[in-house]
Amino acid sequence: MNITIRKGVEADYPAVIELIHQFALYQKAPESVTNSAEQMKADNNLFQCFVAVDETNRIIGYAAWFFAYFSWTGKALYLDDLYVVESARGKAIGTRLLQTVIDHAKATNCVKVRWQVSNWNKPAIAFYRKMGALIDDVEMNCHFELQH
Repeated sequence: MNITIRKGVEADYPAVIELIHQFALYQKAPESVTNSAEQMKADNNLFQCFVAVDETNRIIGYAAWFFAYFSWTGKALYLDDLYVVESARGKAIGTRLLQTVIDHAKATNCVKVRWQVSNWNKPAIAFYRKMGALIDDVEMNCHFELQH
């Protein structure tokens, strides 16, 4: 399998949103996805991703990210999603996507890459640990839902 990792572009958004829906289904929260390719286009100054593309030019994985600033440490890259379609897993595509994110963070002078992992997702936790990630089990997620 010949895979290319590249920066996502606007033409990729419909395929990426389809993978986002697949990821939400895997996370057992398909109803949580309210984003759309049109919204991504409207927010293209904020939405960033790398995509994994196979030899047929099909997007089979993505890493969505954005820059963040943490008051204690400074500039960081926040990895929002990392997903590879089930049929393409076990071929180091997730490793290549994550390494691309890490390399981009280094190249843009970030002090860290940060993300979340569900505590039930043992394969992802094992993968991140194998890659050398430190996993904090102290912090909890908080958010406010803002209606439009």
